[in-house]
Amino acid sequence: MKTHQKTFAILTALLTLPATGFAADTLVATTRTAQGATQMTLSQRQSSLAQIGAFTAKGDMPGLKGAIEQALNNGLTVNEIKDAMVQLYAYTGFPRSLNALNALSETVKDRQTKGLKTEIGREPTRDTKADMLAKGTQTQTDLIGQKVDLTALSPDIDRYLKSHLFGDIFASDLLNWQEREIITVAALSALQGVENQFNAHIRISQKNGLNDAQIKAIRQISAPEMSQFPTGEENTAYAQYFVGKSYLNMLSTDQVPIGNVTFEPGTRNNWHIHHATKGGGQMLLVTAGRGYYQEWGKPAQTLKAGDVVHIPAGVKHWHGAAPTEWFQHLAIEVPGENTRNEWLEPVSDADYAKLK
Repeated sequence: MKTHQKTFAILTALLTLPATGFAADTLVATTRTAQGATQMTLSQRQSSLAQIGAFTAKGDMPGLKGAIEQALNNGLTVNEIKDAMVQLYAYTGFPRSLNALNALSETVKDRQTKGLKTEIGREPTRDTKADMLAKGTQTQTDLIGQKVDLTALSPDIDRYLKSHLFGDIFASDLLNWQEREIITVAALSALQGVENQFNAHIRISQKNGLNDAQIKAIRQISAPEMSQFPTGEENTAYAQYFVGKSYLNMLSTDQVPIGNVTFEPGTRNNWHIHHATKGGGQMLLVTAGRGYYQEWGKPAQTLKAGDVVHIPAGVKHWHGAAPTEWFQHLAIEVPGENTRNEWLEPVSDADYAKLK
């Protein structure tokens, strides 16, 4: 196996951000697990907020306008949606946030022209006389469970986080902190290179009432655009040979079969072998995300965009996504004689958890 890897530096930013408290929501759906237990999934309100976070982060204006329409139909007010988009500037930047607010404005005007019910809602309640630095410092401390001091990184960023994000933005009472975490997790799920921040918000979300099924639903809404190759449909035909969910789009079935395979975070295929009496095997061209490739008896290798993997016939191996990142590669079947695939045992959770 030959793997050609590019090197790059990863800048890790701040890990802390908020969530606590959640309002009653009567539109809660449930789903039954394989063991028969009932779990809460996202309510209509929560789903709408997650979609707004995801589509804003991706810059998907058609998708965002559809999400805004759905949110307004589901009972969210214009000011609640606006509050979510203001929060998103802290995670996605001013350009994405301003584009989202413009999409909201256009959608509201269109609905009003059509005579559709569009509730503006109340303005947020804020204490304009409060010391926002002190208020934000207390909010941050309560959320994290201890005082946080980031002045070693930058005194300015520490002050901005405390006074503006935790003070100004989270001083608004239009959305509760659990809803703000839904928005944040959805946005970070749609972005690349924010693994540490994403992990931190997953933990905060779980601490404040979101279960695994709800977080999974948020991540599915937030599936990022991986590359110029379309993701395709869910890979149900081969689902029995995967741990987790994957998607398959056959780009070519003539001459050389080429499939675009997309893995959700944590998804991997079983150990398997490409057999052939002559030639055969497979090549992987990594196009996006981060994942792994491992041959039997050898250490796993990390894969990222630009890597090429040559897999000879007869070699037992597996490949898949990193635990918290989407992963995509082109799978190219090498021509050969009497070719066939042999699917074997899954990669165990214990072995997968050992990977760096």
